[in-house]
Amino acid sequence: MIMMMIGVLNVAVSVNNNQNSENRATVDVVSGSGSKQFPWDKIRLPSHVIPVHYDLLLHPNLTTLTFTGFTRIEITVYQQTSSVILHSKNLQIIRATIQKRVGNSHTEKEVRVLEYPPFEQIALLTAEPLHVGQNYTVSIEYAANLSESFHGFYKSTYRTQEGEVRVLASTQFEPTAARMAFPCFDEPSFKARFSIKIKRDPKHLALSNMPIVKSVSVADWLVEDHFDVSVKMSTYLVAFIVSDFKSVSKMTTSGIKISVYTVPDKINQADYALDAAVKLLEFYENYFSIPYPLPKQDLAAIPDFQSGAMENWGLTTYRESALLYDPEKSSASNKLWITMIIAHELAHQWFGNLVTMEWWNDLWLNEGFAKFMEYVSVSITHPELKVEDYFLGKCFNAMEVDALNSSHPVSTPVEDPAQIQEMFDDVSYEKGACILNMLRDYLNADVFKAGLVQYLRKYSYQNTKNEDLWNSLAHTCPMGDTDESQLQGDSFCARNQQTSSSAHWTRREILDVKTMMNTWTLQKGFPLVTVTVKGKNVHLQQEHYMKGSDSSSSTGYLWHVPLTYITSKSDTVQRFLLTTKTDVLILPEEVEWIKFNVGMNGYYIVHYEDDGWDALISLLKENHTAISSNDRASLINNVFQLVSIGKLSISKALDLSLYLKHESQIMPVFQGMDELILMYKLMEKRDMDDIENQLKGYIVNLFKDLIDKQTWNDEGSVSERMLRSSLLLFACVRKYQPCVDKAEEYFFKWKDSNGTLRLPSDVKTAVYAVGAQTVEGWDFLFSKYRLPWFNTDRSQIEVALSITRNKDKLQWIMDQSLLGDVVKTQDLPHIIIYVAKNPSGYHLAWTFLKENWNKLVQKFDLGSPSLAHMVIGVTNQYSTKEQLAEVKGFFSSLEEKSSQLRCIQQAIETIEENIRWMDINLEKIKIWLQNNL
Repeated sequence: MIMMMIGVLNVAVSVNNNQNSENRATVDVVSGSGSKQFPWDKIRLPSHVIPVHYDLLLHPNLTTLTFTGFTRIEITVYQQTSSVILHSKNLQIIRATIQKRVGNSHTEKEVRVLEYPPFEQIALLTAEPLHVGQNYTVSIEYAANLSESFHGFYKSTYRTQEGEVRVLASTQFEPTAARMAFPCFDEPSFKARFSIKIKRDPKHLALSNMPIVKSVSVADWLVEDHFDVSVKMSTYLVAFIVSDFKSVSKMTTSGIKISVYTVPDKINQADYALDAAVKLLEFYENYFSIPYPLPKQDLAAIPDFQSGAMENWGLTTYRESALLYDPEKSSASNKLWITMIIAHELAHQWFGNLVTMEWWNDLWLNEGFAKFMEYVSVSITHPELKVEDYFLGKCFNAMEVDALNSSHPVSTPVEDPAQIQEMFDDVSYEKGACILNMLRDYLNADVFKAGLVQYLRKYSYQNTKNEDLWNSLAHTCPMGDTDESQLQGDSFCARNQQTSSSAHWTRREILDVKTMMNTWTLQKGFPLVTVTVKGKNVHLQQEHYMKGSDSSSSTGYLWHVPLTYITSKSDTVQRFLLTTKTDVLILPEEVEWIKFNVGMNGYYIVHYEDDGWDALISLLKENHTAISSNDRASLINNVFQLVSIGKLSISKALDLSLYLKHESQIMPVFQGMDELILMYKLMEKRDMDDIENQLKGYIVNLFKDLIDKQTWNDEGSVSERMLRSSLLLFACVRKYQPCVDKAEEYFFKWKDSNGTLRLPSDVKTAVYAVGAQTVEGWDFLFSKYRLPWFNTDRSQIEVALSITRNKDKLQWIMDQSLLGDVVKTQDLPHIIIYVAKNPSGYHLAWTFLKENWNKLVQKFDLGSPSLAHMVIGVTNQYSTKEQLAEVKGFFSSLEEKSSQLRCIQQAIETIEENIRWMDINLEKIKIWLQNNL
């Protein structure tokens, strides 16, 4: 933490007791008030000293939990200077020198070291100036503790099947934690090559980005591994692991060695990931027409891991649950999740690693692309997973955040580490992916792909900005498609009206990609398009969709909206580019209904004025399969979004929901459940039993036929299995008796077998949730949670343990998660959110968050997605003025860095919106339910 940096020299004595005191550097720690002494006053490093090559030697000690390091950096000087500024955090500098090479001779001089903790920087002060064009070598000897958090060079532990606790050390450097492992120029644009050496115990194994070229026995108890020189890359992609992992390997058709590493007891769960990684890496080499540039790609499952996974070049790291798959025990959603995450990290080997954003303001160039490519790659390599079913859910998630005033543009200025961490959110990932999908739909898949390949080839091993991508896409035409697309004088592709309907726009449009996409990346939020049909004329109007009391005050934003539509008379997709506030399109004939944003490929929502919604509601009621399941899901989403800003009444949205009685497809069912469940969740936090129970009854009744059709086994497609799992959990938690009876029967049989009976994967969560309702059942379930052979069930058991109405148990499981012994601390964010959703637990979760705030910040990092998920997940169902006052009061009492976090603004805005929503809609819901139950 920035406020704790003053104490960075409290490193264990054992790490440097072999150093003579006269060899130690003079390290002066400069506090925030003394910044004038420090030769640099900006949080970004100066650009006149550039690293070319790093030689790193690290020696972690897994017994003392410390490490020593020696870093040698070749630098080039572009402007005369008497200081070298670089990053260092929590490192005790022992000695620092600068060496100048002239011909065959070189001189090495010790330098004074200044440390400025608020910026996580050190300055090496030279007695004589460093000259332009001259190459120097900086050498720094240092020591540190292995980090106790999830970033930097950190400690992880696991328990063997015999109960022995084993320690390993692993890295997580993105975005700004390489500086916790070695002094470096820790910004993405300072790319360099890395030669890494690691000293280890002979019984351990060391991994890094590149393969080992040789291992040297330094002593009977010490081996030094030398890794090959890396390609040119950013510091955040450097990685190393020292562990006792085992691996399985395969070769791709192009000769790349793929290996999956995991703790020895779980090596039998590595095969699925290995096969998926081989298939996906081969796909990307073919799709991008650029060979993967390293000789190997390792995938390592780390027992303690904060996020889902990390794309370190050549050594991707994962949560165990994001990589390991047991065909006997893992659920369908496990398989989908693992495949998608591997696809995401391997896409990064090109988007992010080969071509890297210049600065974190354009993080979406890495993350939006990797998220988008998950769907492109998995839909082709694993068609049975039907990933296209879930893409629009990502867009709904992004819109939830993007509809708030506290949202931010996809490309946003950021400076300090906490702001950088905040960029790792749904806007960078999900919105980034959704606007790319919209652009691909607009340009067509071939043009889009050709532009991506051009971008990757042109900027390989370099850094880019937004406009570099737009320029690459704008200067591309479909290959061999000269009849239908021609290159204009300004290098843009233009389509004429004779193009095929799937690629045609209503008017001749010049595809000015940069102008169009700037409206989506440089403005926050998204448009609401209002459609009014008058005969053959369709009047269009766009405005900024924004929730909250200020939503009436227009921001004046305009987007270039690539509209798509179908009508009652034609299911051929028609296109119209809306670039102005209002416009009119003319249909060839009058229609009964019109549906915009076909398949939800566009990142916008639509309001149908006059009787437009009534026509669509009638269509759903009479023949819902006339439009696709994605179109149905988008109508459900849009109708409830329009209620939030007062464009439609809640009774109209509930009228539309009635059709769900006949729905069986996963996305419309999930979207309907999401919208309706949220309504009673708001009521639960107000203790409104009567109306809350009526609404729950309505929802159960709506899906009763579908619930009754579910089999209690693992048959069917991935979508059918995921739908089964969610529906049965919902029904059992809502105490739908046939579900509860069946789950109880399963639970008692399972308990009687002492947990040896094999339960179908898809029904486990429902069975566990029902069983955990009694103290005896809860205790039995937890006793199994602790056993190594239940590791694949851990997330399902955590859900069940958090659903109990027993407050002591809820408090205990949160406390255990923070301790991190029995329940891993990495799972705490999920557990605290589950408890917060529990009517018996939401007070406990809020109190826990407040009382442990400083510990949580220390463990998960200020600004991190984990911290944001906890803040929002604990508070986003509050809907009273008292709850709002309490949340505001607590967060305003924190020190400035914490109180200004974006997630806190989002939490407050969400509660304000919930209060407003309940005040307007509660009575209307009561009346509607009375009339329709």
